[in-house]
Amino acid sequence: MGQRIGHFEIVGKDAIRLQKFYRDMFGWQISEPMASMGNYALIDGGSSGLGGGIGEEMGGGARVTIYVQVPDLHAALDKAASLGGKVLMPPMDVPGGPRIAMFADPEGNTTGLMQG
Repeated sequence: MGQRIGHFEIVGKDAIRLQKFYRDMFGWQISEPMASMGNYALIDGGSSGLGGGIGEEMGGGARVTIYVQVPDLHAALDKAASLGGKVLMPPMDVPGGPRIAMFADPEGNTTGLMQG
């Protein structure tokens, strides 16, 4: 079996509007937004099938990103680069959460990594 998807996120210019849209559209249970983290709110995995989040874009535009669980973020970023990808965000600690990183594939699609 390959490495599992552990999280997804949806970001855009108006996080509150996006949260309302997805809550109303799919009936997802979404936590209160955290103002200190760009109004990021967590999506309950029990209501959506996979835990996720909705927040404001940080200069990269609207996007949907999946996060794949990997044992070693640095090794995964090195492998992505060796296959023609580009590191977008080096490993960082999420307050109260996992370590994450991001890369772009050779076509420019963003993929997140989470250590786990």
